[in-house]
Amino acid sequence: MQFVKKDILDIASLSAEEITLILDTAEKMKEISSRPVKKVPTLRGKTVVLFFYEASTRTRTSFDIAAKRLSADSISISASTSSIVKGETLIDTAKNIEAMNADVIVMRHSSSGAPHLLARCLKASVINAGDGTHAHPSQALLDMMTVRENKGTLKGLRIAIIGDISHSRVARSNIAGFTKMGSEVILAGPPTMMPRGIESLGAAVTYNIA
Repeated sequence: MQFVKKDILDIASLSAEEITLILDTAEKMKEISSRPVKKVPTLRGKTVVLFFYEASTRTRTSFDIAAKRLSADSISISASTSSIVKGETLIDTAKNIEAMNADVIVMRHSSSGAPHLLARCLKASVINAGDGTHAHPSQALLDMMTVRENKGTLKGLRIAIIGDISHSRVARSNIAGFTKMGSEVILAGPPTMMPRGIESLGAAVTYNIA
């Protein structure tokens, strides 16, 4: 099976087979990090732009290191140091980046849906590195990979997500991912931090973790 989607915008749009392919590929590529020379030519000649409207340490650094280890050229752009501060729109900024023949844009934005807007307007591939309270697919994929490494499978597991579910884009992506992979997801937290109708995503809700 080959991954044919142009973009990775959320977990909900991925099939279980596509998630498995990504996890299997990541597992194989993980070995690169233990080599004396941590580089392979997979993305040689490609340009990856890290386009972050929100502060980030782990996500930005992880994508930057991954791009470099795959031999891509990576460029980091922050909203505070770009023409956005002069009033340039998101789409205009992105089209300027694409005009420089960027191949992949990794985007984090405070507004839900911003990466989807970008993906509709650009030929370059867009990877969502977190948008508002909507989704954080790369973090969910990492969580699924970590659990699978430790448990051997995701099917049949009971996964508890505890805390502020209302404002957690990671929780929403994890619900989508783990349920697609055959896990039972249970959400726990105070009622004020539990969004109404969250059960429609396939998770059970409890307000008591005792």
